[in-house]
Amino acid sequence: MKVSQIFTAPNQLTMLRMVFVPFIVIELVEGRYFWALVLFVIAGFSDGLDGLLARKLHQQTLLGQYLDPIADKLLLSTLFLVLSILHKIPWKFTVLVFSRDISILAASAVLFAIAGLRNFQPSIFGKANTFSQIAAVFFVMLFCLRPQRWVWITRTVFLRATFAFTIISALHYVFLVQHRLRMHTHALPIHSSADIPAS
Repeated sequence: MKVSQIFTAPNQLTMLRMVFVPFIVIELVEGRYFWALVLFVIAGFSDGLDGLLARKLHQQTLLGQYLDPIADKLLLSTLFLVLSILHKIPWKFTVLVFSRDISILAASAVLFAIAGLRNFQPSIFGKANTFSQIAAVFFVMLFCLRPQRWVWITRTVFLRATFAFTIISALHYVFLVQHRLRMHTHALPIHSSADIPAS
């Protein structure tokens, strides 16, 4: 990996999004939900902007492919955890989100170690799950500022969507892993007896 990849505009924005995380947590813990929401919206805006810049400026890099989902998971998983600690999100949602992310991370590490498999592109279910999590966190914080019925209903809808898409995307990931492993196994060269060295 070239060091110059770090200094591309999209990757700088992605790393800036990671820097936002502790400041959002501080605002939440201090009960300043307005500023926590403002920072979260800015972080979410940077998420869309870095992908747009990568395509427009032709600065799509290997580092960016890994860094972007890591930044998303760091932001969302951390906020789910903090909001559960603050009793704003039921723990069942946070446990499910963490279980999926940790399982996928562990599976990816094992697959890379034993078979050299990588570059799993995000599926439509994974993208839907990320969107549901972003919307859920947004409306959970908005409900803290404006405890109105429509906000509560929207918050509940996106939390349930997160629950559903977390399970669906995890099952789809398992399917993709099995498919990639089968493809990898079939691609391995078959050795004849003549290829086997004599003992």
